[in-house]
Formats: sequence, C-alpha cells, structure tokens
Amino acid sequence: MKITWLGHSAFRIEWGGQILLIDPWLNGNPMLEEARHEDATKGATHILLTHAHFDHASDTLDLARRLKIPVVGQFDLMNHWAENEGIETVGFNKGGTVDLGGVRVTMVHATHSSSFPGKDGPQAAGSECGYMIEHDGRTIYLSGDTDVMADMAVFQALHEPEIGILCAGGHFTMDMKRAAYAAKTFFSFKTVIPCHYRTFDALEQSADRLAADLPGVTVIEPEVMTPIEL
Repeated sequence: MKITWLGHSAFRIEWGGQILLIDPWLNGNPMLEEARHEDATKGATHILLTHAHFDHASDTLDLARRLKIPVVGQFDLMNHWAENEGIETVGFNKGGTVDLGGVRVTMVHATHSSSFPGKDGPQAAGSECGYMIEHDGRTIYLSGDTDVMADMAVFQALHEPEIGILCAGGHFTMDMKRAAYAAKTFFSFKTVIPCHYRTFDALEQSADRLAADLPGVTVIEPEVMTPIEL
C-alpha cells in the first residue's frame, strides 16, 4: 500500500487497485501547494469523507464532478448530495461495510461534530465518523476527527488494525498525549501516522510526544506529497 499525506487530514491511499482520496481539502490548505493539486488527485477512484467541516469537505463536490468518481460517507449527507448536487455517492452508516472494488470499508464511530455553513447559521450534516479500511488481510484505522473513546476497544477486537492514521493536533481533536493514550490503551498498532496537526498555529507542530509515548510502535511523521509504502 502507498499512503501519501496531502496536509492536514487529507490523504491519498493507493491500495488493492483503488486510489482513495481521504477528506481531500485542497483549496485553502496551507500545506499543499496549488501546483501539486493535480498530482494529489490524479487517478483517484473514490472520495472517502469523515465529516462535513470545511477543512475536510470543501473541495468534495468539485472533485466528485471533475473526476467523475463517487463520494463515500455517512448516509444522511450522501443522500442529500445525491439528490441536490447530482453527484454519485455511496451512503452507509456506522457498523456498515461497503466493498470498493476489493477494498472493504467499515464505518465506525467518532466523537466530534459535522456541519457546514448555512444562511441561518451552521447546518447539521449527518454524523462524524471514522473508518476501517481493509484489503488482503490488512487493516488501516482512520480515526477522522475524534477524542479518545472506549469504543476503540471494540474496534481493536473486531478489526485488529495494524496501521493507525490518528488525528493528534489538539484544540479540535485529540492531541499527541491523548492520541498516544488511545493507541497504547486500545490498539496494537505496528505503525501510527499522525494528522490534523502542523496546519495552524493552534495545533501541535511535532509528533515527538506521540513517538516517545509509543515505544515499540513505528510513528511516522508524514511529509506532504511524500509516499509512505507499508
């Protein structure tokens, strides 16, 4: 598999013949140069969305139309977009699993919020979530935006993910200390990749604390547009 960080919480995952764009925030993302947008999205087969906040979803509709690929995510938002925006979607819900051409994706709980701006204030946009992404006997846990949850023990028991892509920037999500607690208390990861950090001054700028708190786990600080092969 090849995992490429696009900055913030956006990733490109090439695996099992599919290319998944995860929360692909491009325009306005200070970590991803505009000149790299085409490379970041080239050949994508699906967009996988964890929730509707601008720093995750603001480019989704444009990408879905331009690339002619489906958006995969929580049913309420997907149904709304399919009916009102004319894009192809795959809507499902927590506990459900969909097969994306041999890559299986299970939606799991996250604790955060999900909304987008409306004329009368924030509009609810379905429910925030994370994902278990599985192919060929291996599993990635994509946390989405979340805090630590006891639910994570269930995720480990049911899915046994070897790779964790964990939000860890603090302020809006878990920070490095809390992400490390989640990883060592509930999971048996071989590899952890932090995200949702370094983007803004309010967020943590280093994963040193995460690595120090997870001896025996490979913690990879990703670099934008530099593939990680696992």
